[in-house]
Amino acid sequence: MKFVTFEINGRQYPGVMLDDDTILNLASALEESSRTTSLLTLIQGGDSQLERVTDLLQHAKEDVLAAHCVPLASARLCSPIPEPRKNVFCVGRNYREHVSEAAKARGKEVKVPLHPQYFTKPPTAVIGPYDDFEWDEAVTRNLDYEVELGVVIGKTGRNIPREAALDHVFGYTVINDLTARELQRQHDQWFKGKGLDGSCPIGPWIVDAASVGNPQDLEVSLYVNGEQRQHARTDTMIFDVAEIISQLSLGMTLEPGDIIATGTPSGVGFAMEPPRLLGDGDLVEAEVSKIGRIANRIRRIPHRQAGQEG
Repeated sequence: MKFVTFEINGRQYPGVMLDDDTILNLASALEESSRTTSLLTLIQGGDSQLERVTDLLQHAKEDVLAAHCVPLASARLCSPIPEPRKNVFCVGRNYREHVSEAAKARGKEVKVPLHPQYFTKPPTAVIGPYDDFEWDEAVTRNLDYEVELGVVIGKTGRNIPREAALDHVFGYTVINDLTARELQRQHDQWFKGKGLDGSCPIGPWIVDAASVGNPQDLEVSLYVNGEQRQHARTDTMIFDVAEIISQLSLGMTLEPGDIIATGTPSGVGFAMEPPRLLGDGDLVEAEVSKIGRIANRIRRIPHRQAGQEG
């Protein structure tokens, strides 16, 4: 199943894709007692809510479903979780070839991480799968892309053993970790350079874990203006999804709706010779097999200080 958050007339609703062109509005299709007011509340409802949706799709009559359907063409797809309750958890340097290319570009020795390297992106970084990224040149002139497999937690857990980690996954999505490279270098850490407003496009939906199957049997790809820049299989991750979840949960409670970005493969712009970073008007498409593709346009905007109109 493909779970979405969609917007009509300024209001957001949780939904599930019935086909490529139709959304089932879960807020109206499920009984009011289910309290499914958003995709986040559905995820927080656990297995029972997922079972309710499955039962609805399998047993409801076509005319009943049709009464709650919305044409995709009349809606706007938002990030599946438009306002995460926490920062998005991210893993850096998780593909060997990316570790190598980054070290070479910076003139440093290649050192493969011995443990997952975590950082975060704030909720204000999250935008929808087809939203523009508003690029302010006064903030960064070195804007880069990073396609990543996104993991959405569905069950609360702390100190989760590796063998049980995937049982805590609700589903998977696509993430583009847009990055201001010079801010990374200036601040000598990743948060500022990766935490800009709008720098975390997510979507176009969350595919439930059962439909995806093995998260280490996927392909991740990224295109800039139609040209493929990144492509890799998730089985080449240094730390797989189960290990990422297990290590992250040590002494730290993971909760339903938490989002994890699992790292990017080689092919990033700053590491090319010469570097090929993003500019005004570029279309960046990030894709994960079995899940889908997001597409975000880079749009230059004028720099405004707090209190300025526009």
